[in-house]
Parts: sequence; structure tokens; C-alpha cells
Amino acid sequence: MTNLSSLEIEIARNLDSVNNRISKAAKSAGRKPEDILLVVVSKKQPVRVVRAAMNVGIRNFGENYPEQAVDKIAAFIHDPNIRWHMIGHLQSRKIRIVAQKFHSMQSLDSLDLAVKLNESLGQEKKILPVLLQFNVGGELNKHGWEASKEEHWEELLPDVAEILKLPFLDVRGLMTMPPLEIEIENARMHFRKLYRLKEFLQHNFPQKSWSSLSMGTSVDFEVAIQEGATIIRVGQAILGTRV
Repeated sequence: MTNLSSLEIEIARNLDSVNNRISKAAKSAGRKPEDILLVVVSKKQPVRVVRAAMNVGIRNFGENYPEQAVDKIAAFIHDPNIRWHMIGHLQSRKIRIVAQKFHSMQSLDSLDLAVKLNESLGQEKKILPVLLQFNVGGELNKHGWEASKEEHWEELLPDVAEILKLPFLDVRGLMTMPPLEIEIENARMHFRKLYRLKEFLQHNFPQKSWSSLSMGTSVDFEVAIQEGATIIRVGQAILGTRV
């Protein structure tokens, strides 16, 4: 790489390191590295950092706060290859931003939100790929359907059935965030549980592929890949400390 700024060089090195780790983790599980989508978490990062990331080849960005993403999305609106993924809890009053400006939502966490998002997408005449967020760790402060106890998974089916009827939502799979304070290896059981939940929903709703599993962040993405993640969300390991 020539004529790169110091920031671009740093991000490129970090990206190479993460891609090498992705490759090793995938191969250790008998998987292909190219089957894992890397979403670079750009929340709380300024436009200049996103531009530097774009300049070294990053095209998928994850944002937690729609209102903070607006300026970044606008800055690169003319690049059709940039994809913006909503990965945080979405408040009802910010639904329209996601419906208008994002390419996917990985954190759909309630039937009520799904109905409202579908209505807003209908006004935009737009179909949005979404992932359903499940709380497999049983944390009271986490968003998503409570799914920590497998014996209660049957109770999830009515909500999922209603969401699958919504015409402007394209349900593609599941997302989770394990408890942050647990050891990396202990996160494995949560990733395994989400994979089993995917199989459970696949059995009950075979009309959908449920092929996407978004799980794993900067601290645990290798374990997530070994347990079936198809999407990982990595921020500071690539872009550095947030502002």
C-alpha cells in the first residue's frame, strides 16, 4: 500500500491481523473464511475514521445509534458498495432512520418493534434484511427475546410466526450478545445455544433458511466462528479506541 496516511496504515494492519485470525478460526472448525462476513463496528467513530477504513477496503459498517450514523451515511451516500448494518437496540422514534438509510438490521428484538419497522418500510417501499435478537444469557439488562432456557423455546414461536408474516421484513437469521464479563471460552456455550435455537426455528419454520448467525465481537469472535457464526461484529480491534 502506497500513499496511505498513518491512520490508514494502522487500520490496514489491524484488518490484516483480524482477517488472519478469522481464517485460522474458520479452518480450525472446517469452515471457509470467505463464508464469514466481517462487519466493522463504527459507532462513536468520526467520519474521518470511517473514510480511512473505506480507503483500505472495508465496506460493511455496524452502527448502534441511528442518529449518530446519519452524518456518516450521508458522507458516503454515493458509494453503492458501502453497507450499513444496525446492530444496537432501536428506539421507536428512530425507526424511520433505519427504514430509510440502513441496509440491514441485526438487532430486531420485539414483535412490537417489528410491526412498527414493517410499517415504516412499507412507506419507503423497501424490504429490509433483519436478524432476530435473542438473549441466551438470561441477563435482565439485555434486549432481545429471553431464550436462556431451552424448555421455554416453544413460547417464542407465536412472535416469530407473526414476524414472518410481515411483508417488508426479510428474516435471515439470529443475533446474540453473550454476557460481557464472562471468560472468552465461557462464551462458547452461549454461541452453541444460539446455534441450537437456529436449528429449532429452522425445524419449525422451514420456509426460511435461517442461515445467518451474528455473534462474536472483538473479544470473542474466534470462538463464535468455531461455533457457527456467519457474521462477526468487530470494532476496536480494527478501528482502535472509540472517541
